[in-house]
Amino acid sequence: MTMVQRKSGASVHTELPGPRSRALLDAQATVESSARTYPRSAPIAIARGDGAYVEDADGNRFLDFLSGAGVLALGHNHPALVAAARAQLEVESHALDFPTPAKHEFTRRLLGFLPPAMQGRTKIQFCSPTGADAVDAAVKLCKTATGRDEVIAFQGAFHGSTQSTIALSGLRAPKEHLRNLNPGVSFFPFSYCLRCPLGLEPATCSTNCGQYLTKVLTDPNGGVRRPAAAIIELVQGEGGVIPARAEFVRELRETTSRLNIPLIVDEVQSGAGRTGTWFAFEQYGIVPDVVVASKAIGGGHPAAVILYDARLDTWAPGAHTGTFRGNQVAFAAGSALMEVIERDGILHHVRRVGSFLRANLDALQARHPSLLAEVRGLGLILGVEFRSVGDVSASEVADRVRAAALKRGLLFEPAGRDGSVARFLPPLNVTFDEAREALAIFGAAVAEVAEAVMG
Repeated sequence: MTMVQRKSGASVHTELPGPRSRALLDAQATVESSARTYPRSAPIAIARGDGAYVEDADGNRFLDFLSGAGVLALGHNHPALVAAARAQLEVESHALDFPTPAKHEFTRRLLGFLPPAMQGRTKIQFCSPTGADAVDAAVKLCKTATGRDEVIAFQGAFHGSTQSTIALSGLRAPKEHLRNLNPGVSFFPFSYCLRCPLGLEPATCSTNCGQYLTKVLTDPNGGVRRPAAAIIELVQGEGGVIPARAEFVRELRETTSRLNIPLIVDEVQSGAGRTGTWFAFEQYGIVPDVVVASKAIGGGHPAAVILYDARLDTWAPGAHTGTFRGNQVAFAAGSALMEVIERDGILHHVRRVGSFLRANLDALQARHPSLLAEVRGLGLILGVEFRSVGDVSASEVADRVRAAALKRGLLFEPAGRDGSVARFLPPLNVTFDEAREALAIFGAAVAEVAEAVMG
């Protein structure tokens, strides 16, 4: 695989935040809403990016295992993507939903990445450039096609923060002060076996989650009407990097197919090669009815689509629109992304370096079993869940490890219940040397916190 030559090595030489970052953070706090999140857990002001690294306003350099929450599939400023975007800017940047050469090429490449069972039967809808809008479009499509109005979602899910998509998401806190959320959403257990939602042993949890769903939907007294759709992340991202168990997914697909319930797979974070296949559902041996894709597919620029079985295409003209659904720069950069991924064997690389990271994180967990509860993930979406230690909660342990890693030059994001999971989303072309550097920093941070909380 051809790798881009980059500077290397994290380097932090100031307290965090440094003085220039502090000034920008203070200015931000003065004028931006209190809904801002990332600079609270990682108090830095980013000045520039280069491959797998970012540099803050004080010249500190961090290995970026956040990657724009998964948007930057090939890291910061990949030359092929920059060139494609720059060239497209000189031609056309916005064209609503008119056909264009850039859009045609993007569509051709994206549909070409689908597995054979979906070739020739899949339609595409371009949405406004957020995953939440694409989720909304997917649900609207299924409601229109089925004439039904209820939706099945899963505990721990995250499908967006808009008024409609937050109703499909598991976290209660953002909903507590809201009224009149979309009705008709039924939440079912997700196969999170470390914390089994049914209170069962891990060996049986995943099977019983699926069986419970089937029994409720087929029981005349189950209380849930046949829905318009079921929506699922096969790897819950915000929920804590939890891959669904294969038995659970197969049961879900068999039941939804048998009852003619369209299955929506949300691949906003897990798509575009993140798990080692173009879409995560390919690893489960299923064919969904609708796929939601966003984040990385625009090559670092805003884009969102739904890919769906042609039998569902019952929309009238204008049934779902969006002013920025014709982002030509995203189409050009997204096409370049797909070309690089195919040309450079990136999916194979994701599986190799992902296995390397996973094995070393497993070894770290074995050295600190009282602090690290579980390592999990697929490809290059990986999570480490922390345990509570005495009076120190799991979320506080996670926060201490994150801060200890940041001061050493590793940037990652907390996720999961109470922020108790370290989530790693490195660039898909991260090198083995960069992976080793991340492991060394994270291991040192864990050791520091272990010594502090366990004595």
